[in-house]
Amino acid sequence: MNFVAKGLMAAAAIASVSTSALAQDFPSRPVRISVPYAAGGPSDTGTRLIQDAFGRQLGQPIIVENRGGGGGLNATEQYLKGEPDGHNLVLGAIGPFTIIPALKPVSYNVEKDFVALGTVWRSAQVLAVRPSLGVKTMAEFVAYAKANPNKVTIGSAGIGAVTHLAIELLKREAKVDVIHVPFRSTSESMPQLIGGQIDALFGDGPIIAPQVNSGRMMALAVAGPKRGLALPNVPTMAEAGFPSVEAESWFGLAVSSKVPAPIVKQLRDALAVAQKDPVYLGNLAKQGASAGDPGAEAYHTLIVTDVKKWSAIIKAAGIKAE
Repeated sequence: MNFVAKGLMAAAAIASVSTSALAQDFPSRPVRISVPYAAGGPSDTGTRLIQDAFGRQLGQPIIVENRGGGGGLNATEQYLKGEPDGHNLVLGAIGPFTIIPALKPVSYNVEKDFVALGTVWRSAQVLAVRPSLGVKTMAEFVAYAKANPNKVTIGSAGIGAVTHLAIELLKREAKVDVIHVPFRSTSESMPQLIGGQIDALFGDGPIIAPQVNSGRMMALAVAGPKRGLALPNVPTMAEAGFPSVEAESWFGLAVSSKVPAPIVKQLRDALAVAQKDPVYLGNLAKQGASAGDPGAEAYHTLIVTDVKKWSAIIKAAGIKAE
């Protein structure tokens, strides 16, 4: 064996020992989670709900830091500039992880630069209409839209938002022509629906549930794999005859792909246990959301699936970044 080969083997051995020692000491201080949105929304809520259970499994406090801006893009890009030692995590959201990269160039590759740990929040989009529209089921809504092409107005939380993409998906699968009306948030589109300025909207189940339960709007179908906790009596799109119309908001924890594998495993194992914590699940259910399937693989599959799905919808619809 030549000198160079011996040197490489020695370096590898030293690196292995160093990584192992680092993993044994991990975590040696509080773990920080960068949430790329302002406080108060579902991303922040989901992170704070799992904070205690996750911290107990790691044996260290969890610190949540909100860094909004750019639809979640700013903090997501900034995160990768930090030290990849596992003490800093990022909340991976559907926007910066699957939608924004399909709309415009970003400084990262989700598949190569991030490692999924697990989801902390999942909630499906719901199609709701104004009661005065006179439709009570998806079949009636689709029939009405086909009888009135390019007249039915559906609100979203903005161009490129998952609520907008849900509209495009519905148009494709139901073969209807409707008018997309973008707002800056679901909280802006709801008053317009209640006031009769628009005919329908897609909105996050937990957000629109109070208005549905009060009778101010009528929910027709949940665009998720199962009925939502916020609106358990509303059928899924699959039950209504449109199984391909699925659109969910989701948030999960992720780390840089540069974090050593033993530390990634520790984080994944700790989060997998925390995802099953009864207090966490109970508090999540009160919000009308779920944790989704536990484990890193389920979150990774969700990301990959949505990247493919939403990229195709964005391309087909010709959607451009604002």
